[in-house]
Amino acid sequence: MQTPRALRLHIGIFGRRNAGKSTLINALAGKEIAIVSEVAGTTTDPVFFDAEIGNIPVTFIDTAGIDDIGELGKLRTDRTLDTLNKVDVALLIVDATKGFENYERNLIKLFKESRIKFIVVINKIDIADYNNEEIKKYRHVKISAKEGINIDKLIDMILRISPDIDDSQFLDDLIKPKDLAILNIPIDLGAPKGRLIYPQVQAIRNILDRGASCIVVKERELKWVFDGLKKKPEMVITDSHTFTRAAADTPEDVPLTSFSILEARFKTGNLPELIRGLSQIKKLKPGDRVLVAEACTHHPSPDDIGRVKIPRWIRNIAGDVKFDHVMGGSFPSGLSKYKLIIHCGACTLTRRHMRYRLNKALNNGVPITNYGLVIAFVHGILPRAIEMFPDAMKIWKEFFEDYEGNP
Repeated sequence: MQTPRALRLHIGIFGRRNAGKSTLINALAGKEIAIVSEVAGTTTDPVFFDAEIGNIPVTFIDTAGIDDIGELGKLRTDRTLDTLNKVDVALLIVDATKGFENYERNLIKLFKESRIKFIVVINKIDIADYNNEEIKKYRHVKISAKEGINIDKLIDMILRISPDIDDSQFLDDLIKPKDLAILNIPIDLGAPKGRLIYPQVQAIRNILDRGASCIVVKERELKWVFDGLKKKPEMVITDSHTFTRAAADTPEDVPLTSFSILEARFKTGNLPELIRGLSQIKKLKPGDRVLVAEACTHHPSPDDIGRVKIPRWIRNIAGDVKFDHVMGGSFPSGLSKYKLIIHCGACTLTRRHMRYRLNKALNNGVPITNYGLVIAFVHGILPRAIEMFPDAMKIWKEFFEDYEGNP
C-alpha cells in the first residue's frame, strides 16, 4: 500500500517562470513525473506529485511562476501562495541567468512569516555562474537540475531540515505491548470495496507496531465479541457514525473513543482547544452561521454526516442555525462571519495543513471543533469519549459539567 499523501513530506517548489522548477522535481524524483517545457507558464495551478527521495515518501508541489502576468497570472500566483499552508519544506529556485530580485525576497519574507524551513536553490549553473552576498545569509546550494549537478547535496539538505512525519503518535501514548484494543468498524458505503479508511488502517498498524493486539469487528458484532472475551480490552475505538451503539455495547469500565477524535488529536496536537470550541454550541442562536469543513471530496450520501446529520442535531439544540459547507483543499479566507467551525478528522490533510486551519480560525476569533466531538456531545457521551485524555477532560469540566442543555 502506498504511503497516504497526508503522511508524506510536502516539498513546495517556488520561483519565477522557467526557473527550472519542473525539471528539478524530475531530478529529485529520479524520473519524469512533471511536464517540462521551454514555454514560460507551462505550470498553471499547483500540481502534486508523489515520489521518494532517500527512501522518504514525499509529495512535491509544483507551482506557477510568481512572476506570472495579467489577471489570470495573478489568480495563478494567488493559488501558488495558497499552497504555503500545505508545505513542510520550501525550495526557492533562483535562475542563475536572471539572479536574485524582489520576487525572491518577497517569497522569503512569506516563508519566514509562515515559519516554513526553506532552501535557496541556484539553478542552471551549467550555463551561468551566479554569486550574491545576500543569498549567503540563507541556507543555499548551487545546482543544475538539467545536468544533475549537486542534486544529491540538495537531497541531503532537504532531509536534514525536514520535520518528522511519523504517525506513531496516533496511539503510542495510549497503548502498551500486549494490550488489546477492539476496533468497531462499520462498512462505509462511501469507501472503495476492499479498503478501509485511513484512520482505521493507521490504528491497526500503530497497535501492531506497539506489540499489542486488536480485534476488528462490525457494529452489530461488538456485543457478541465482548460476550466471548476472556480478557478485558484496554479500549474500544469506534467510527463516529456508530458512537451511540458502541457506547451501549461497551461495558462502562472500558474506555471508548472514536477514530475521528483520535485523528483530530493527532493532526491538531490540541484536543483541549477543540473541546473549548465545542462549548460554542451552548451559545448558538437562530440565524447564526456555522461552517462545516470536510477535507476529502467524496460524493455526499443522502444521510451525510456533515451535510445532514450534524446540522439536524445542532438545530435540535440551537434552533434555525445556518450552515455553509466546504470540501477538499478549500478553506474560506473570510471566517469572521461564522460563530463556529466544525471540522472533520482531517485524515487526508497533513498535520501542518490542519494546524494552519486551526490557527487561522483562532486568529479570526472563531471557535473550531471536530465531527467526532460533536457527535459524542449531542448524544450525551462526550465525557466517556474523552476520558482517556486528561487535558481534554479538564476543559470538559470547565465548560460543560454544569450545562443543563447537555443532552
